[in-house]
Amino acid sequence: MFVYKTVTNFLPFNIPITIPLQEYTKRMDSGNHTEFILEGLAETRELQVFLCVLLLIFYLIILPGNILIIVTIWKDPQLGAPMFFFLANLALMDICYSCVTPPKLIVNLYSGCQTISYKGCLTQIFFIHFLGGAEVSLLMSMAFDRFVAIYFLLHYVTIITKPACWALVVTAWAGGFMHSITQIILIHPLPFCGPNKLDNYFCDVTQIIRLACTNTYSLEFVMFINSGLTTAGCFILLLISYGALLIKVRTSASQGKSKASSTCITHIIIVFIMFGPAIYLYCHPFYDFPFDKMVGFLHIVVFPLMNPVIYTLRNKEIKIAMWRLLKKCNIQWEK
Repeated sequence: MFVYKTVTNFLPFNIPITIPLQEYTKRMDSGNHTEFILEGLAETRELQVFLCVLLLIFYLIILPGNILIIVTIWKDPQLGAPMFFFLANLALMDICYSCVTPPKLIVNLYSGCQTISYKGCLTQIFFIHFLGGAEVSLLMSMAFDRFVAIYFLLHYVTIITKPACWALVVTAWAGGFMHSITQIILIHPLPFCGPNKLDNYFCDVTQIIRLACTNTYSLEFVMFINSGLTTAGCFILLLISYGALLIKVRTSASQGKSKASSTCITHIIIVFIMFGPAIYLYCHPFYDFPFDKMVGFLHIVVFPLMNPVIYTLRNKEIKIAMWRLLKKCNIQWEK
């Protein structure tokens, strides 16, 4: 015969739940975990070394690529347009984003260690969603910039001023912070006194909530709205916006039509690369799916590499400015 204990949920929603008294006592005696085990890492040593080298290659491409974009835009006066200002900030966010998960992953693969502390786990979650939310907001600002440039060209200079650009960038960072801190505030009170194994190679909301020894249905619903529906909504708005801009550009007879069209297509590619994995990860129920690890790897490691590659290959002005900068540096080096 089992004796049951009714307890109040540890979340702010105060949902009463009923669990066996033996299990309740076991959970209360266990206390919270101080670390988690990342089970998503490669099992064999050879595969761990291979992945470590692969990540280092990605890392050594991401940082110089984004730094080169920032320095080029900063040094070249011909790239003083607001579009390039936003691009430099996007590259800065990608640099920060690539410093959240890959370094810890590389260390774990090299050392064979598969643990991460509780505080380290929450820190990863905070910065992943802080920078991810900031990038979403910045992409919305970039879409607004293109909208004004195409639909209100004569008033563009008076609308998209330097103070306005800085306000949009600060708003993007603030929006990312609010999005992330909300999740941390909701996750922090959770008790983790059962299994402490994460079936992934980094900490994220979808994995850590499943380990909580309490009813998390309401929290999962809030996270789904905060991350899943918000991301999907922004994605749809951006597609509608850029679709309308492309129609406007193609039907107009103004000069520079090809350049404006190419810029919009570049932004659409970036939107798909960023939002596609995020929508997959946060719009399905909080359960394990076969492609979660692969999509997570693309979202965390590969995605920050794509921005500099795509913008460099598709933007003639940036390519020319980069060559000028590199030639100038080469001449100064020879002297």
